[in-house]
Amino acid sequence: MKSNFCPGPFSRRSFLQFGGLTMLGMNLVDSLKLKAALSETPKVTRNDTSVIFIWLPGGPPHMETYDMKPDAPMEYRGIFKPIKTNVSGIEICELLPLQAKIADKFNIIRSVSHDFSDHGGGAKRVMTGRIPASPAGTVNDAPSVSSIVYKCMTEGGGFKNGMPPVVIGQQGSGIHANANGPAYLGGANAPFIVTGDPSNRNFKVQNLGVSREMETRLDDRMALMKGLDQFRRERDQSGVLSAMDSFNQHAFEMLTSSKVRDAFDLSKESPRVRDRYGMHAYGQRALMARRLVEAECRFVEMVWDDPYPGRPVPTDCAVNWDSHGVNCNIFSDSRWRMPPYDQAVSALIEDLVSRGLDQKTMLIVSGEFGRTPKISNEVGTKTKVTQPGRDHWPKAMSMIMAGGGMRTGQIIGATNSRGEYPVERPLTPNDIWATVYQHLGIDWTASFPDLTGRPMPILPFGDPIEELLPSKPA
Repeated sequence: MKSNFCPGPFSRRSFLQFGGLTMLGMNLVDSLKLKAALSETPKVTRNDTSVIFIWLPGGPPHMETYDMKPDAPMEYRGIFKPIKTNVSGIEICELLPLQAKIADKFNIIRSVSHDFSDHGGGAKRVMTGRIPASPAGTVNDAPSVSSIVYKCMTEGGGFKNGMPPVVIGQQGSGIHANANGPAYLGGANAPFIVTGDPSNRNFKVQNLGVSREMETRLDDRMALMKGLDQFRRERDQSGVLSAMDSFNQHAFEMLTSSKVRDAFDLSKESPRVRDRYGMHAYGQRALMARRLVEAECRFVEMVWDDPYPGRPVPTDCAVNWDSHGVNCNIFSDSRWRMPPYDQAVSALIEDLVSRGLDQKTMLIVSGEFGRTPKISNEVGTKTKVTQPGRDHWPKAMSMIMAGGGMRTGQIIGATNSRGEYPVERPLTPNDIWATVYQHLGIDWTASFPDLTGRPMPILPFGDPIEELLPSKPA
């Protein structure tokens, strides 16, 4: 069945909103005041670390990326061949030659699994670290990691120079599109969402914290900018900033901070750097993520679905990573999708290392599950011909991790000879998040009250992955 997992683009007139708060009629100041009414938050013990999380919605195929099985029967292994990397004994798909050259700078995890095969259930399972109440749908009943990090970081010291601590970059505007809702933490802890394709020459990050009511009173974006310019001119003359309470101050700083505006402005990068990342949505979202962590954003999530939004998707390819035979020919889709993916991932990892950010910034690249080890053949919705594909498979998935001062050049875990399930070092998404929380200085065993007042642990189970921990303090 064709997936409806990825929503279409939002209105051109839409402003960058404070998560899903405008749906509640709340502006930035309202949300900050609501957030203060929530319960005590676990203390953050580190203020110098960050995370970049690359989300591959639809589920990337582990057998066409990082867990190839060249000795398996043809109906399992597919048509692509593994290639050697610069680490002895590690091989990855031939469609990832740039990553093969830097395999010493990242780790491959092959043994993460869970039990939710629907896109919604899988996304909620991965994004929250909890067993979702429903196996389908992307509206969370538990807060996403991004919302938990947001709450911990804002309670633990507020915004730095106006920079929001958590930012999500995606094509559409819905907070629930990829199971990033705050659930019982409330709308005050919804992450900031940047919408659109940053590789588009007309892309501009729109203004922060504007409610839907405010939008209807503005003729266009320029009207808001003129008002903000007036704010900036009067700031030093009137002393208005010092007169504001702390909530208004956060809102004001976010709206007027040149550091915030500059962090999102990719035009400040050289053409050479932008070309190295790739002039496509994957590459430019990766570059934006690097700029945001440099500007002291603590958690950046970038959604990589369609690499070329606004352009026609080839007839035998899919809009995201959902490579059923009804959606695409998985081999054609891989040939189309993997080059921009390979370019963007390798550029981001190399850039983090060259700038010395790899010690403090952790990178995770993952989807909600893997794909079925055995290939199925179905009639394509668009092509009208029988074509190979792989269906949903949460029993085995591959992901890569880098940075965070971790030891790299490793393979962690293994699946059986046909890529069906883990046979070494079985892990769950919770182990990934426990590693992330520890890196950020968040106690993942701490609790928040749910809507009934019951204490709900940040993670009900899971432990940091020992093989990924730094050999010495970062």
